[in-house]
Amino acid sequence: MENKTRRRNTSMLSMVIDSISSFMYSKLLVIMLIGTGVYFTIRTKFPQVRLFRSACKAVMEKPDDEDAVSSFQALMVSTASRVGTGNIVGVSSAICIGGFGAVFWMWVIAIIGSASAFVESTLAQIYKKKGEDGTCYGGPAYYIEAALRCRPLAIAFCIAMIATYAFGFNMLASYNLQSTFSGFSFYDVKWTPWIIGGILAVITGWCLLGGGSRIVKVTSTLVPAMGVAYILISVIVMIINRAYLPVVFSKIISEAFDFKAIFGAFAGSAMMQGIRRGLYSNEAGIGSAPNASASAQVSHPIKQGLVQMLSVFIDTLLLCTATAMMCLSSGIAPAQELQGAPWVQAALHESLGNFGPLFITVAMVLFAFTTLLGNCFYCDNLLNYIHKGQPSKTFMKGFRIVSALVVFIGAGMEVSMLWNISDVLMGVMALINIPVILILSNTALKALGDYEKQKKNGENPVFKTGNIGLEYETDYWLSLIHI
Repeated sequence: MENKTRRRNTSMLSMVIDSISSFMYSKLLVIMLIGTGVYFTIRTKFPQVRLFRSACKAVMEKPDDEDAVSSFQALMVSTASRVGTGNIVGVSSAICIGGFGAVFWMWVIAIIGSASAFVESTLAQIYKKKGEDGTCYGGPAYYIEAALRCRPLAIAFCIAMIATYAFGFNMLASYNLQSTFSGFSFYDVKWTPWIIGGILAVITGWCLLGGGSRIVKVTSTLVPAMGVAYILISVIVMIINRAYLPVVFSKIISEAFDFKAIFGAFAGSAMMQGIRRGLYSNEAGIGSAPNASASAQVSHPIKQGLVQMLSVFIDTLLLCTATAMMCLSSGIAPAQELQGAPWVQAALHESLGNFGPLFITVAMVLFAFTTLLGNCFYCDNLLNYIHKGQPSKTFMKGFRIVSALVVFIGAGMEVSMLWNISDVLMGVMALINIPVILILSNTALKALGDYEKQKKNGENPVFKTGNIGLEYETDYWLSLIHI
């Protein structure tokens, strides 16, 4: 009787969360994400194209202080969170549910969303703080309080982000990882998820108890190698299956604009699935990347805004597309019963034999690991803000142990509920952050004008708050001037 009641309550909760998620992504967030991205793209005069070379140069700049976090390291931390199991399992699920057209809408969200990522990361740099040890930190909470004078809203954002990353995303990453092993003979649906979840939880806990500096070093090493290997394999698969590619691209475009299908069953449409998984993958506009952006030492805020714009491209236009093309060109048709890891494994097995599923398993392990570490790095900054300083060692140790325990629990939960929980929590972040960056966008635009003016004069842009009228509203840049 107790088991039946528990299952009934779980089912009702799942239905409620699913309804909330469907409402958010069929109405509110579709309008907000696309509208905001288009608005920023126009106001900033298409930086995705116009300033792409400048972004590539900025990412290679080294800070004056050798111990400071570089633009590249900040990029890797934010990419570690963006580049995760969603690049494999999330893309697979989107296509299996929404069809070929979901890929197109992921591209759209990435291209126009990169402008939102540019603005929010620039704001994080402008309003960042300087620590006693010389390091810098910041994010949406800091620019909400500094510019809007609304600490309660800033705290609400912090709580939403901690819930999203330490719980929602990390539980989902854990599940996605263990599901990859379902194709192996040793997999037992009752016990294997918990065993894998336990191992992952122990490793994650060990890294987290080592502190934030270890996280930065680990992710800056693993992410580039992981991304390069994944793209190389995808290129090899596409070369093997090159005869299918023209048909694949044709179906992506045709199904993307099948408006009868879109509006007839929006919850499962290519548009909704593409927007959902695109947002989950690249996180543009939801306020996550600015936390990493603020930690970088740069001479001008715009430089880091451009660098974070690149992270969106890396994630969606490269890695998510890599997954889509590997699977769609294999000849294995997407189907709802194959959503997630099974379709990816079947597709690669068709192209690469037994090596394919093994490679995906290794990739999933690395993706999940870097996702978990990147997510928890964000939480450190958020907790510092809520506590108005570094929380006690006892509190942080307890939080990290709980974070590791959540990883264990997520491995054995029901997948659709995990996706919906993550979507809803991520949506709450976007509903707070997007209106804020719209309100503060003029400040970012003034900074962009200052940056381009200095570039036009042949100078290496150096930021001075007085140039955009913010003498009394910043912390880091004023302290830098007075040194």
